[in-house]
Amino acid sequence: MHKPVLLNEILEIFDPQPGEKFIDATADGGGHASAVLEKITPDGKLLGIEWDGKLLEQARLKIYDLGFKNNAILVNDSYVNLKKIAEENYFTPPAGGVDGILFDLGMSSWQLESSGRGFSFQKEEPLDMRYAGATTNYQPLTTNITAEEILNKYGKEELEKILRNYGEERFAGRIIEAVIRARKEQPIKTTGQLVEIIRQAVPFWYRRKKIHFATRTFQALRIAVNHELENINQGLTQAAGILKPGGKIIVI
Repeated sequence: MHKPVLLNEILEIFDPQPGEKFIDATADGGGHASAVLEKITPDGKLLGIEWDGKLLEQARLKIYDLGFKNNAILVNDSYVNLKKIAEENYFTPPAGGVDGILFDLGMSSWQLESSGRGFSFQKEEPLDMRYAGATTNYQPLTTNITAEEILNKYGKEELEKILRNYGEERFAGRIIEAVIRARKEQPIKTTGQLVEIIRQAVPFWYRRKKIHFATRTFQALRIAVNHELENINQGLTQAAGILKPGGKIIVI
């Protein structure tokens, strides 16, 4: 079973007590949420927000199976709407505000290993990379673009900027030149195609490094597709406004 990251540290910092209110802004499969719920029952409440509908169902099954159905409110949305979601579920003043809010950023292990959306450069999958998947009604900011569309439609300068800013990829120029040449011959649709393009673009010694040569490119595309930096700015700003005095925000 997947173990949530830094669970003991989170419980130590939050020090959740019976009757308190918490928000897990990235509920994932429910690991962190379940541990907090165990501490705040019987009267405490937890609001869990998860953008990926499939992950939310995993969290729901876990939390309900542990007997916390009446203490948990689970919402399929993004933390960019944190304040609105909290207000709708009575997690803001005058209903009381919250004692702690957790953000566990980036992709989950399930999304990497089992979602089939192209997060892993070690599997042959479509270049999607949307956290929410193709079926969601929620769209971050103003777009629902995939990694495939970015690679095949964006211009050279914009693509290089993505790799440099979001991946700190030292060979961004060479990789994007190779991408543009490749997409003229055929659309880039799969992770395997992209990995091979990167492999041919970077020096031999770079391919031999401990960190896989495609890691930074895949990271950059994932961040761009999901507007991660813009979204976390919005989420953190809203979080600060709905805490009780002395409340805590944890960001992993």
